[in-house]
Amino acid sequence: MYFLPLPNTTGRSFALILVSFIGLSGLGMASELLVGSATIEITPDRPAALAGQFHTRISLKPETPLIAAAVAIESTEGDKVLDQSLLISCDLVGIHQSVLAQFRNHLQPLIPELDVRKVIVSATHTHTAPVTSELTDETLITYPIPKDGVMQPAEYVSFLVERLSQVAIQAWKTRKSGGVSWTLGYAMVGENRRPVYSDGHAQLYGKTNNASFRNLEAGADSGVETLFFWDAEKQLKAVAINVACPSQEVEGRSAFNADFWHDAREQLKEKLNVPNLVILGWCSAAGDQSPHPMYRKEAEARMIKLRGLSRQQELGRRISNAVLDTMDAAKADIRTGPPFSHTVEDLQLPPRRILEREYQDAKLEIEQFSVLKSPDNKIITMLSMDRGIVKRFEEADKVPPYTMELHVLRIGDVAITTNSFELFLDYGIQIKARSSAVQTFVLQLTNGVGMYLPTVKAIEGKSYSALPHVNRVGPEGGQILVDHTVLAIQSQWAKAPAKSADTIVK
Repeated sequence: MYFLPLPNTTGRSFALILVSFIGLSGLGMASELLVGSATIEITPDRPAALAGQFHTRISLKPETPLIAAAVAIESTEGDKVLDQSLLISCDLVGIHQSVLAQFRNHLQPLIPELDVRKVIVSATHTHTAPVTSELTDETLITYPIPKDGVMQPAEYVSFLVERLSQVAIQAWKTRKSGGVSWTLGYAMVGENRRPVYSDGHAQLYGKTNNASFRNLEAGADSGVETLFFWDAEKQLKAVAINVACPSQEVEGRSAFNADFWHDAREQLKEKLNVPNLVILGWCSAAGDQSPHPMYRKEAEARMIKLRGLSRQQELGRRISNAVLDTMDAAKADIRTGPPFSHTVEDLQLPPRRILEREYQDAKLEIEQFSVLKSPDNKIITMLSMDRGIVKRFEEADKVPPYTMELHVLRIGDVAITTNSFELFLDYGIQIKARSSAVQTFVLQLTNGVGMYLPTVKAIEGKSYSALPHVNRVGPEGGQILVDHTVLAIQSQWAKAPAKSADTIVK
C-alpha cells in the first residue's frame, strides 16, 4: 500500500488505517509479489556451428560468454497462488518450437507447481551463437556441419535444455518477497536497414550515399524500456531491458559472442557495483532494424575511436547509460503488490500470400540454379526455398495457418507481450501506441521462430526480409496480430485494479 506523508503522527496513523481499510474492503487480502532470479552460461564447451548466415561458420573459441538469464514471478494472496511467470532470455538467434517443447517437457516434472505454458523464452538474436535446429524446411536455413570435432545441433540442444532447466529451477527456488519498478530511457541503438530508391525498390543494407537514395523505409525506436526487480531490502536483483534492435553488430564472425548485450551487462554490473546482477536482454519489434549505421558512418566511427571503444562496446555503453539514467526514478517507485496477471493463448495467423510476380521469380531462379554444377550452401538453401514458394503458390488452399503462442502479462502499469517473429517495427509501434498500459514491452523471437513479418510497403519494395522465402506470415496476419494483442492487453486492464496496490516504504 502507499504510505502517505502527513504533517503529524495522528494524521499519518489515520491515513494508514484509511488506506488499509480501503485496500482490504476493495481488494480483499493484500497480494504479495515473489521474485527470484538466476543466470547460467550456455556457451558450448567445444566447437559448434553458428546460426545467422547463409554459410557454415564454426566457432573454435568464445569471444564472450553466452548466457541465459531468468526471472521467476509469482503473485500470492495468503496461501493462494494468483498467477505466475518464468521469463528467460537467451543469447541465441532464435527459440525454435522444438527446443521450447523439449525444454518444457524436461522442466515440468522438476517444477510441478509451475504451469510450463507460462514459461517465456526469448532470443537476443545474436548471429554468433550455436545452430539449434536440424530441421529441413523450405523456410529455414540449413548448414552442412562437419561430423568430427564439432558439437552437432542435437547435442547442443540437449546441453541447452539441461542448462535452461538449471537456471529455471534456481530462479524459481529463490523466489522471495520483492518489488518491481519500471522506467523509460532513450538510446540510439537500431535504425532501419532498408533504404528506398527513386524507382521505389528497397535494398537491404543498400547504399545511402548515391543520388537515387530517397529515404529509409521506416523509422526507428530509441526507447529503452526497463523493468527492475528488487528484494524486500530494496536491493536490486534483476533488470529486464527491452530495445528495438537485434544484437548483430558482430554477426559475421566465427566465434561465440553475445554481441552488444554482453557489453551492456558488464557495464551495468560494474557501474552499479552488483556483480551478480541478473540482466535479461529483450529484443522489441525490430525485423527491419539493425545496429549498423546506414548514414553518418564516418562520424560514428570517429566518435567511437575518440572514446577508445569498439562499436560493440559503444552500443553497450548507450544501453547501460540509458538504464542508469533512470535509476533514481526506479528506486523512488518500487511496487510490492502490483496487479499481476499472465495469459497465454494459441493465435492462428493466415499464411503469407505469394504474389504472381514472386511465383514467377521463384520459377526463374529454380531454372537458373538447377544448372549449376557446384552450388554453394547459399544457392542450395535458396533453391530449396524457391521450390517451397512454388508449392505454396500452386497449393495455396492447402497451406495451413501459422500458430503462434501469444503471451500478455500485466505487472502494475506495464504490459508485456510476445510474438515469435522478426516483427517489423511498425507493428510494434502500433501495439505500443494503442496499448491500455502506461508502458508496453514487446518481445519478439519468443517461444518460436516465425521468420520475418514484413509490412505492405516492405513487400512492395522487395529485397531480403520482405521476400516470401523468409516470411511465414504477411501483412494481413501482422495486422491480426496487432489487433488481437491490443484486445488482449485491454482485457488485462478491464479485470484488474487501475492502480498498483502497494509500494515499498521510502
